[in-house]
Amino acid sequence: MDNLLLLFVFFLLFSSVYANYDCPPDSTCGNNRFDIRFPFGLQGPQNLRHCTYPGFNLKCNNRGRATLNVPGAGNFYVRDIDYLTQEVQLYDPFNCLPKRLTEFQIPPSSPFRAVYYRNYTFLTCSTDLVTSRINVIGCMSNSTISTLATSSMSLAREMISLYNCSVNSTLSLPFSWTSEYEPVFSSDLNNDLVLTWDEPNCQDCEAKRDRCGFKNATTGEVRCFDAPGTGSTKIMKIFRIVALALVIPAITCSMAMTFYICYEQSRESRQAAATLPNTTSGGAAVVPHEPETSIGLDDSTIESYTKVVLGESRRVPGPNHGTCPICLADYHPKETVRCIPECEHCFHAECIDEWLKINGTCPVCRNNPSPVHVNSS
Repeated sequence: MDNLLLLFVFFLLFSSVYANYDCPPDSTCGNNRFDIRFPFGLQGPQNLRHCTYPGFNLKCNNRGRATLNVPGAGNFYVRDIDYLTQEVQLYDPFNCLPKRLTEFQIPPSSPFRAVYYRNYTFLTCSTDLVTSRINVIGCMSNSTISTLATSSMSLAREMISLYNCSVNSTLSLPFSWTSEYEPVFSSDLNNDLVLTWDEPNCQDCEAKRDRCGFKNATTGEVRCFDAPGTGSTKIMKIFRIVALALVIPAITCSMAMTFYICYEQSRESRQAAATLPNTTSGGAAVVPHEPETSIGLDDSTIESYTKVVLGESRRVPGPNHGTCPICLADYHPKETVRCIPECEHCFHAECIDEWLKINGTCPVCRNNPSPVHVNSS
């Protein structure tokens, strides 16, 4: 009966790990650094409708460029997709994004919207009068006429009065960042266009590193699925669950047996000592004690170890990789890592601090750095 119950529990765990996520693995287009997955989908003969949210279809051209059609704005190349923040970074196939922005209007029915907006005044000036400090829009200029855009009304009035420039239009344009200051005196508006979406909301799934998809084929609701992985990864997950179910009772039984054996040995020793003559000369018996050892490190020693704030490259100093060996999570920019002296192995600061409080050695190589090698800075 016990064996049948164990097999039944194992079957339930096995079924829960292998969730019914029947969409194909992440797709790619050319050498782009981003993967293509729900809500986006790559159009092709194997494209499954229930694996792509309406309006999120991508096309991969013969040059390996992923193309997104934004309703009301046309086709754009995709530079990057951030699924956690739900933002897509776009650029113009013809390298004249400012001209596209002057005609940029997204209808309310579109799933996308611009992240930021800013008012810009477009000016036309004689090329001979434009100074080098002014950023002109190259694809909208020629040898005689220069076009520039500025969000500063004072600069626009100055260009009109001093250089006899004319105003073409003043438009509210999508902007890629929220800086309150222009980089120089005017902008060439050549930064990528960043759009975001609210529906479907898959941020919780991405935060848990799960896969987002339709709950069923008839409704537009979405849910989280177990992320598809290799067979060995899934089998290891199953073994971890089964191990927890078996190891904890085994450890409990082992501890109970150990206490029982120690108790019996202590009782037999006391009985044997009672039958022996007292060989001491009036003095008290000396009971040997094992030397006390300090297992963990104190806070001042831990804080003396080197801390590094990672940059955008996420490069970790020393003989390290891009993953924390303790929590197995990838490093991200602006995260703080702490490095062990001598061996120079690095970890998330919060991970290694908790480890060193209970174990004074490096989790990777078991090195126990001497105090003289501690970074005093």
